[in-house]
Amino acid sequence: MVKRIDVGLLFSRSGTYALISESCRIGALKAIERVNASPDARIEIVPVERDPGGNVDRYAPLAADILRDTGARHIIGCTTSWSRKEVIPVLEKHGGILWYPAPYEGFEASENVVYMHACPNQHILPLLAYVVPRFGSRGFLVGSNYIWGWETNRIARDLIRDAGGTVLGERYLALGDEDVARIVEDIRVHRPNFVLNNFVGATSYAFLQAYAELGRQDPWFQPKTCPLISCNISEAELPAIGGNGEGHLSVGPYFDGLPRWKGEHLDSSLMASAYSAVMILAEMLSGEDRADDGMTFAGRQFRTPLGRIAIDPATRHAHLPVRIARIHAGRFEVVEEPSACLPPDPYLSRYDPQTAFARPGLRVVS
Repeated sequence: MVKRIDVGLLFSRSGTYALISESCRIGALKAIERVNASPDARIEIVPVERDPGGNVDRYAPLAADILRDTGARHIIGCTTSWSRKEVIPVLEKHGGILWYPAPYEGFEASENVVYMHACPNQHILPLLAYVVPRFGSRGFLVGSNYIWGWETNRIARDLIRDAGGTVLGERYLALGDEDVARIVEDIRVHRPNFVLNNFVGATSYAFLQAYAELGRQDPWFQPKTCPLISCNISEAELPAIGGNGEGHLSVGPYFDGLPRWKGEHLDSSLMASAYSAVMILAEMLSGEDRADDGMTFAGRQFRTPLGRIAIDPATRHAHLPVRIARIHAGRFEVVEEPSACLPPDPYLSRYDPQTAFARPGLRVVS
């Protein structure tokens, strides 16, 4: 007998980061459709959707609604760290699990969250290790004025210092603010080697447009000389970015154009991560073990669009491939491939500057 199981979906379909959220939602729905269509399925997943509408104050009440008023114990959802942190107390109260499909800034591990996208040692660290030797170590940091921007830039400051570099400036705008002129002028004056873009949604699109215009005025700010680099831009946002992203760099566990997984077309790492979350959850719910027990992850690997991955049972973060890609002709062109999945290190507790940036050790001179 096929068992019907409610699973919550908590994604905003409007607001400043709607493109990101909708990509995750589509990935989850595609996976649910595949699970339910399998002739060997032991479960049927029933999606229970709630839409916060881009309003951070709606995430916690809607998560509570899912966990209190439906049969769902698992939620695939949230795309910003702000919304994830709003939901965690609700998960703890009701015994729910959030499967989080977006990159985040690390320095968190909750028994009520499975982190399916990249953490710092899987995004900002390899990205800077790629960029600094090729472009230089003088960086300028920008970001949306909330947890993702603050924390990712904080980590970047430390990493750039470890690489022997300098942060020339650090600027923030509120989520959704598109008035980027002052920040672009600051960048023009400081002339860095690269700009780390931690803006989210509409702010990022406006910034890319203004930076492209700066590059047309001053060749120093062309992508070959001073690229914008990002840990959170994927194919989901390329329609809004258009030609303004040409030549700039991003990092992620997946980019469109990789071989299709079981014939499935997944056009961003966000879509692939949400899809993978559903596939892993379905495998666990189909078995005899309890999916809310963290030890069910121990010693296990799962076949997903991201590759054959594991979930660290101690931190509940995914082992992931790391790919660096350049926007070219409206697509991402991978410029550095992984040799293997990288174990998560959300607290950067195993980070070694000399290994990461290949800097020579100190020696005694007379």
